[in-house]
Amino acid sequence: MAELGPIVDLRQSATALRVQRGVMRLLRETYDMACYAEVTLRSGRRADVLGVGPKGEIWIVEIKSSLIDFQVDRKWHEYREFSDRFFFAKPPELDAGIFPESEGLIVADGHDGAILRDSPDTPMAPARRKALMLKLARLGADRVHVLMDPGPK
Repeated sequence: MAELGPIVDLRQSATALRVQRGVMRLLRETYDMACYAEVTLRSGRRADVLGVGPKGEIWIVEIKSSLIDFQVDRKWHEYREFSDRFFFAKPPELDAGIFPESEGLIVADGHDGAILRDSPDTPMAPARRKALMLKLARLGADRVHVLMDPGPK
């Protein structure tokens, strides 16, 4: 069995975890999406939040908890090829003006979230979608199994 990696890897700030919770609530409650936190993609990059919609659409949300967090990130462009829609998510106190106008934008706190700017729809390649959906099915099942039976392998 592949190494799962933690859902929370202790690198996220308290602010990022609050934004993550609000984003996942927004996607689940408003868009009927099943959400995954901290998904390692084939490229080796990790998506902060990945949502799968009822028709198989895939959204990736990159959380930025501060100005410096956004300024040092040079990898976010790589998420586009693994999603149909890409969003940044920010806490309410972070200025929305720092984010590129070309990308979707979500504001979220520990309770809820809202889309401030929609993302362009850029459909994934079918083969990449199939591979990612298989990975997500296995990842979800493995995470549930570990919760049910955290003992040795």
